[in-house]
Amino acid sequence: MKRQKLLKVVSLLLLAAFILSACQPAATPTPEPTSPPATTAPTQPPPPTEVPPTPTPEPPKIGTAERPIKVLFVPSVDTQVIVSGGQIMAEALKKATGLEFVVSVPTSYAATIEEMCASPEDTIGFIPGLGYVLANQLCGVDVSFKAIRNKLDVYYAQILVRRDSDIQSIKDLNGKKWGYGDAGSTSSYMVPLVMFRDAGVTPSESVETGGHPQAAKALYNGEVDFATTFYSPPLKPEGMEPWKPGDNPDIPEDLIDECKVTEDGNNIDCGGWIVLDARRNLRTEAPDVVQKLRILTISPPIPNDTLSFGPDFPGDLRAQIEQALVEFSKTEEWKNSIGSRDFYGWSGLSPAEDKEYDFVRKMVEAAGITLEGLGR
Repeated sequence: MKRQKLLKVVSLLLLAAFILSACQPAATPTPEPTSPPATTAPTQPPPPTEVPPTPTPEPPKIGTAERPIKVLFVPSVDTQVIVSGGQIMAEALKKATGLEFVVSVPTSYAATIEEMCASPEDTIGFIPGLGYVLANQLCGVDVSFKAIRNKLDVYYAQILVRRDSDIQSIKDLNGKKWGYGDAGSTSSYMVPLVMFRDAGVTPSESVETGGHPQAAKALYNGEVDFATTFYSPPLKPEGMEPWKPGDNPDIPEDLIDECKVTEDGNNIDCGGWIVLDARRNLRTEAPDVVQKLRILTISPPIPNDTLSFGPDFPGDLRAQIEQALVEFSKTEEWKNSIGSRDFYGWSGLSPAEDKEYDFVRKMVEAAGITLEGLGR
C-alpha cells in the first residue's frame, strides 16, 4: 500500500517537472559568427582624355615683312639725314636680295650696341671701331666691312712738336708736358695714351686744351712740349702718287719754307702739297704753323668705322647682304646714302677682320672705356 503511494507521488513529481519544463521559454540560440561582408575596392575614375599639346608657332622668318632685318646707325649726324639716306640703302638691299629691312637710329652709341646684342639674329649695325670692340666683347658682334674715306680704310693720330725742339723720338717725350684736346677724343687722347704706355713714356703733366686746334695752338705758343691731334695725310700735287702708309707723314723738308695760306683762305699750300692735318685749322691765326710745328710720328693705323652683324645672324643671309652692299657701293645712289658728306661720308667698303681692331682693344683697356660711358 505504502509502495503504491510512493509510486504515485513520484509520478506526480515527474509530471509536474515535465509541465514546468514545457512552460520555460525556449533558449535563444547563439548566432554563428559570420564573416564581414567583402569590401569592394573603390572604383577608379577613368584616365582623362589626353589633349595633344598646342604646337608652338614657328617664328617668322628673318627678312620677311613680319620680321624685317634691322639696320642700325649710330646718331653721329642729323637723325633725319640718317633715316632718309638709310632708307635709300634699305630699298637697294631689298631689290637685290628680296629681303625686308627697317632702318633705326637708337638714341646713343651704347643703345645701338645694346640693340644688336638684344637681337642677335636679325641686326646689322654701322658702328665705329671703338663701339665694335665693346660690342664684340659684350656679345660677339662680328665685323664684316670697314669704311673707306679719302681712299683709306684707316685713320691716325699724330704727335706734334716744335720744329726747333730736340725731341726726335717718342721716348724723348718722357717727362715732358703734354697737351691734348679732350679725354673723350680717340685720336687726341685715347690712342696716344696707348702709344705712351707701350713706349714707357710718362708725361710730367697733361693739359686738356678743349679741342684739336687748341692743342696745336698750345704747342705753338710754347705752353706745352708736345701735342696730340688727328692726322690726315697731305694731298699731293696732281700726277703724284697719293700718300700711303709708310710714307713720311709730314710735308717734305725742302717745301716747308713755301707753305702759305691760299688766297681763298681755305688751305695751307706747300709747293703744291695741301696740309690736311690739325695744323690746317690754325691757318688764320697762325699762318706759319707748318714752319713752327712738325709731325714727330703718327699712330698705328686705326680701322675706320664698321659694318657689323649680330652674333647669330644667319650665314646665308649675311652673304647675300654683303654682296648686295658691295654692288650698292658702286652706284650713284650710294652717294645719296651713307656716301653723302652729310651722312657718314663713306666712299666705299673694305673687308675687315676682327684682329685689325686689337689696337683699339688696347685703347679700351688703357683708357678704361666701358659701354656705360660710350656716347650717352
